[in-house]
Amino acid sequence: MSQGKTIIIALVTLVIGFAGGFVLRPVIAPTQYTAPVAIPSLVAAALREARGTQYFVANIDEARQVVAGCRDGSVRGGECATAEEAIIKVEAQERRKRFLGN
Repeated sequence: MSQGKTIIIALVTLVIGFAGGFVLRPVIAPTQYTAPVAIPSLVAAALREARGTQYFVANIDEARQVVAGCRDGSVRGGECATAEEAIIKVEAQERRKRFLGN
């Protein structure tokens, strides 16, 4: 009987201790706030919006470089789709010119 009481008292004490630790943790050891350090080149790249299809139609070589970068994984984002769309448009225009003889 006394051994059962001892076990119950030990368990209750452990539960109270753990609960108290979780409740008092922010007071005992507060988390330190660290200001995010921004790397200028990454911030500039993140803030720069994706170039449009018209830009890539005018600069088809750059569009091909972006699409190649998208395929190997070095370029990500909205520019992949717009560059590929621009290449498709330019190739369609070239095929149309060859077909019509203009």
